[in-house]
Amino acid sequence: MHGAMLEVRDVKKSFGGLKAVDGVSISLPRGRITLLIGPNGSGKTTLVNSITGFLRPDSGHVYLEDKEITHWPMHRICKEGMVRSFQLPAPFGGLSVLGNLLVACESACGESLLKCPLKALWKTTEKDNVREAFAMAEAMELTPYWDAVMSETSTGHIKLAEIGRALLAGAKLVILDEPICGVDPVMADEVFSFLIRLRDEQGLTFLVIEHRLDIALKYADYVYVMNQGKLIAQGSVEEVLNDSQVKEVYLGS
Repeated sequence: MHGAMLEVRDVKKSFGGLKAVDGVSISLPRGRITLLIGPNGSGKTTLVNSITGFLRPDSGHVYLEDKEITHWPMHRICKEGMVRSFQLPAPFGGLSVLGNLLVACESACGESLLKCPLKALWKTTEKDNVREAFAMAEAMELTPYWDAVMSETSTGHIKLAEIGRALLAGAKLVILDEPICGVDPVMADEVFSFLIRLRDEQGLTFLVIEHRLDIALKYADYVYVMNQGKLIAQGSVEEVLNDSQVKEVYLGS
């Protein structure tokens, strides 16, 4: 376990008689893009929900940088450096792209009811937050859209803003649930190219659930495959694609 960004040991989660996650163990090395794949209903999202505190696992253990975080609430896990997105993005549609990024800045003391009348207490911090948000928008190539209403931008730009928001929240590990769902192929490649850049330049770690394997597999360092709540394969892209169980699940042969 030592040195892994995330270690999941024998996690189980059931809903009544349905074993949605049945004893799954995964390990995420630092600075890698790990892909989690499997057919619909295989338990991928339930596993992520159990890891990130959205659901409480029935049993098993979750470690972030060797610290056990099993059963921690989501907000505490987020502050520890693990941030996730959901399959269906939920931006603040009425805010601008920049406003959505600013939401992630933790030290927004100007939002405090007690401090907001005292401008001297928060003016410098708010300016720093805006500069940081603009820098993130530039890094994600969102600068041309900084003042656009989020609900009126493309799905691809919403996905990029979600990633930017995670980084502004101080993420060391980012878990993305179908980050290119509904995104055109060109923008989908751009999204993954940003992940590659963030991995290489900042050493960030990513766990990505994705169904569009024709695109996602090109960018993965390692792959886990789930089916019916269990882990059925793991390894490099080549190893997984040549695995007989994976072929049976995806091709029926």
